[in-house]
Parts: sequence; structure tokens; C-alpha cells
Amino acid sequence: MSATIAAGKQKITADRIGFYIVGYILLFGFAFICLVPFYLTLVNSFVDEGTIIREGYYFYPRRFSLEGYGMLLKNPAHIINAYKITVFVTAVGTFAALFLVTMAGFVLSRRDFYYRNPMSFFFYFTTLFNGGLVPYYILCTRTLHFTNNIFALVIPCLFSVWNMIITKNYFKSIPFEIIESAKIDGANDFTVYFRLMLPICTPLLATIGLFTALAYWNDWYNCMLFINTRRQDLYTLQYYLQNLLNSAQAMQRIAEKSGLPLVTVPMESMKMAMTVVATGPMLMAYPFVQKYFVKGLTIGSVKG
Repeated sequence: MSATIAAGKQKITADRIGFYIVGYILLFGFAFICLVPFYLTLVNSFVDEGTIIREGYYFYPRRFSLEGYGMLLKNPAHIINAYKITVFVTAVGTFAALFLVTMAGFVLSRRDFYYRNPMSFFFYFTTLFNGGLVPYYILCTRTLHFTNNIFALVIPCLFSVWNMIITKNYFKSIPFEIIESAKIDGANDFTVYFRLMLPICTPLLATIGLFTALAYWNDWYNCMLFINTRRQDLYTLQYYLQNLLNSAQAMQRIAEKSGLPLVTVPMESMKMAMTVVATGPMLMAYPFVQKYFVKGLTIGSVKG
């Protein structure tokens, strides 16, 4: 009998080891596939423009060159200002969005809130229909006066119903008896929210914070709609880089059609450099929240 159990344990251990080996091989393969584009972008941002055009992309720089970064940083004050605006909008918007989304999710997850179902339907309904682009633009420009205003970069992305749904489901997974015990000890709703619930939901805050920060960091659409050329000091990084690339392409086309001599613009290497400059900070921030990321997603999606 004992020999049979020992043989079974040995088989289970061997099967598990084989499973781990296959799993790690697949994971490393997928990780390699995901990292290759970033690696190629980083390496080829330091490659000579002519080499990229003639020979394509390489895994190592054939002819080292900083012309892409030189073109990108030709006016360093502008890109530094765009960085400042983007960092400010991302930090303020993420903090405010976390506060609003978690508070709404906490309230709608409470069983003792009588109007939680009608209020939940009010939020869900907005995910099915919207007023359209023209009414949205008129509301933001004529009623809220967002034209050339820093609030135009923060408020439109401030609340996400999808993030609120994740937050609500996460709070529903926490036993309601914890809230009841705090109420018995004399805690009010704000005390329960700030001192009890928020410390518990660190994975949730990291997950929603990452989603929101990425949305703010990559946003260029609101800047295009509400910030005109008279307030270029409010340009975000993504919109500034897009304008820079479009201007360089337009100059090149005009020169080609008119036959006028023009200094060659390193378009390909500049695109690589733009990608590195735009995505670098978010890539460096991701490892700090990665350990909470999967846990926050799975706990927030189990119960509904």
C-alpha cells in the first residue's frame, strides 16, 4: 500500500515538473514575442536613417547615430514643457479618478444602500449610448468653457464606468460583516471608506491606477479638440510628438513636389525615438504595480 502511494506521489511530482517546464517555456516564448518590438524600437532609435531605409531593422545597431533624438530634441524647452503637462495631468487625473471611482464602487456595493440598483443602472446605461461627438464638443466648449483650459485634459477622462464596475465587484468580495463591526465601534461611512476599505484594496488601487494613468498618458484626442495653437504651452506629450511628426512629413512632401533642396529629416529613426520618449516612463512604472495587477483583476471579476 505504502509503495503504491509513494509511486503515486512520484508520478504526480514528475507530472507537475513536466507541466512547469512546458509552462515556463511557453511563458518565456510569449514574453520574448512581446519584448521583441520594444527591443527593436529601442535599438533602431540609435541607428542611422540611411541604414534603416536600405537594410531594415536589426537587433543591434549597425551604424550608431543620434540623429533621431537630435531632431526630436531640437527644441528641448517644448518637449520638456509637454512632459510637465503630461505628468501633471496624469498625476492629478489618476488621483482624482481613483477617489471618484472607488467611492462610487464602494457605495454601490453596499447592501444597506437602498437605491444601489437604480443608480447602478444609471451608470451602466451610459456604456450603451452616448450623446455623440457634436453635443459633447458643444457641452465642453460652450457650457463648461474647456477651450484652452487645463481642465479639458483632466475632466473628460476622470470617470470610467468600466473601472467602477471592477471596483464595485471588488468591494462586494469583501465580507459585509467587516463594515458592520466598524459601524458598531462608532465609525461613520467616511471612516470606513478611508481607514478600513482603502487599505484592504491595494491590488484594486494599483490595477485601476495603472489603467487610468495609461489612459491619461496616452491621451491626445482631448488636447486636439480643446487646445488650439494659441496655447501650445498646454500641449501634452503625445499631441506635441504627433504634431512634430506631421510637420516633418509635410515639409518633406512639399520639398519633394517642389524640387526644392531640403535637409533630410530622419523620419524612421525619429519615429523610433518618439516611441522611446513617449513610452519609457510608463514602462518603468509598470514593474512597481505588476505584483498587484493580476490579483486586482481576478478578485474584481469573480463576483458580480
